[in-house]
Amino acid sequence: MAEVRAKKHLGQHFLTDERVARAIAETLPEGNGLPVLEIGPGMGVLTKHLKDIHGERLTAVEIDHESVAYLAAKMSDVKVVEGDFLKLNLEELYPEGENFMVIGNYPYNISSQIFFKVLENRDRIPVCAGMIQKEVAERIAAKPESKKYGITSVLLQAFYDIEYVMTVHEHVFNPPPKVKSAVIRMTRNGRMSLGCDEKLFIEIVKRSFNQRRKTMRNSLKAMINERIENEDVFNRRPETMSVSEFVVLTNLIKG
Repeated sequence: MAEVRAKKHLGQHFLTDERVARAIAETLPEGNGLPVLEIGPGMGVLTKHLKDIHGERLTAVEIDHESVAYLAAKMSDVKVVEGDFLKLNLEELYPEGENFMVIGNYPYNISSQIFFKVLENRDRIPVCAGMIQKEVAERIAAKPESKKYGITSVLLQAFYDIEYVMTVHEHVFNPPPKVKSAVIRMTRNGRMSLGCDEKLFIEIVKRSFNQRRKTMRNSLKAMINERIENEDVFNRRPETMSVSEFVVLTNLIKG
């Protein structure tokens, strides 16, 4: 069967380097016996290494019909679900609350949406790893006091420990992307709940970073009342605030 044609509207850049593929596959722990869900297998260069490591525990979800047909012909022993991960009912795929790990060479145009769906299902996904655009990876892994630290950093780091694993250059893809890529690994931390109003926490984080050059006093002025207006925290800027400090701030505003 002929190779799959990369489709721009799906953000497809097929990985061609076997060593890079193996390194990505090895970012997931082997000994926990959990099922593995690969997002966007394409022509299966990462898939075959995942299959080698995790065997029948591997399932791949692929939106591109041409890729699904290619995998069926070339890797008939791999379970492939045709569909959009963002719309996929994970309860149907993994019933009875079964935990699973997520990995992939993610389409760059929807990588943030993928991670936020993982975040929504965090109690079932202890590990998520894979390759994304380098700039996005740096934002996700950024720490306070960094210019790249922002909304995505705070919301994902609230429940996951983030590791920037390695940088991947353009020449290992077909077609080559115009940007460098990076592999990250997200491992569930011990925080079961934030200890605050989670919706308010998200709103505060977004409001703060949407005006990141302003102090918290200015970006959150609609939320500040006389009871708390003199608190020192409102003199700070959002990039200096850790996840725990945003939790404290949320409880302060909630009162």
